[in-house]
Amino acid sequence: MKIAICGAWHVHAKDYTTAALKTECCEILGVWESDPVLLAKFLENFPDIKPFDSFEALLASDAEGVIVCTSSDTHADCMVKIAEAKKHIFTEKVLALNVEDCLRVKEAVEKNGVDFVISLVWKYKPWMRTVKQIVDEGKLGKINYMRFRNCHGGSIMGWLPEHFFNPTQCGGGAMIDLGAHGMYITDWFMGEPAKYSSAFTLFDNNAKNIGKLEDNAVTVMTYDDGKIAVNETGFVSMTDPITLEVSGTEGFARCTVGGGVEMKAVCTEKKLVTVEMAPELPAPIYQFLTGNILEGCGMDEAIRLTKMMVGAYGNIM
Repeated sequence: MKIAICGAWHVHAKDYTTAALKTECCEILGVWESDPVLLAKFLENFPDIKPFDSFEALLASDAEGVIVCTSSDTHADCMVKIAEAKKHIFTEKVLALNVEDCLRVKEAVEKNGVDFVISLVWKYKPWMRTVKQIVDEGKLGKINYMRFRNCHGGSIMGWLPEHFFNPTQCGGGAMIDLGAHGMYITDWFMGEPAKYSSAFTLFDNNAKNIGKLEDNAVTVMTYDDGKIAVNETGFVSMTDPITLEVSGTEGFARCTVGGGVEMKAVCTEKKLVTVEMAPELPAPIYQFLTGNILEGCGMDEAIRLTKMMVGAYGNIM
C-alpha cells in the first residue's frame, strides 16, 4: 500500500511511520504537516521522507492510505476530505471531539467505500484479551464491576509536548488522551454507560500546561443494571503498571501489563490461579497497513469512544 502521513502533531506519529517503513508491502510517499516546527522535527527522524507542499498535494497524490496524526480538533475536516479522495484512513484516537463530527466522517467513509481503522491498541494485547476471554466464557458470573488504570509521568518528567496541553487542539487533558484507552476497554467489556461522574485535578505545576488541563483524572461510570466501571489516568504517576480488574458474581480476574493474569472464582474452587495468556494480535496500525483488519477498531467503536468522552467531560465534580 502506498501511504501518506497526514500530520506530525501526535506523539505516536513517529511510531506509525516506523511501522509503515517496517512493513514490506508499504511505501511512504510523503508527509504533510502545517506547523513548520513539527515538520522539521519529524524530518529529523525521517530525512528520506519527502514533505508534501500542501494538504491538497497529499490528497492529489497516489497514496492509497493515509495515517492521520493531526490535532484532534482537525481530525474530522481532514478525514472527510481524505475519504472523498478515495483514500483509506488510519487515525489516532479520538476520532473527533464531538459526535456530530464523528458522524460526518462516518458518512464520508461509507459514501466513498474506504477502509477506516482507529488505534485502539490495547484490545489486541494478550493481557486484555485473556481477561476478556475469561469474562466471555462466563467464568466470573454476571459482571458487576471493572477498573482500568493507565498513567504515565509525561508531565512531571517533561516529555509531553506543549501542544498536548492546548485545550482547543486536544479537547481536554489526561482523560481524553491517555484515558481513551480505559474508555474503549470499558466499552469492550461492559458497553456504553448510562451515567458519568468525573474527578479531574491539576497536580503538576508544568509551565507547558497553559490551558490548566487536568493531569490527574478518574471517571466513574454506572449502568442501568447496576454495573460500575472506573477509569483512572494521569500524566503525573511514575512506574504505575497498566492494570485491569474485573469482578462478577462468581469471581474476579486481574492483570498488570508486563506481568500475568490471575483469577479467583467458583470455577477455580476459590483459589487464586495464574491463567495462560491469549496470543497477541496485530496492532491496528499493522492491520491497516496489511489490509487484514480485525473486528474492534472500526467506526462504531470510534464513535462510542467519543460519546464516552463527551459524557466524562460533561459531568466533572
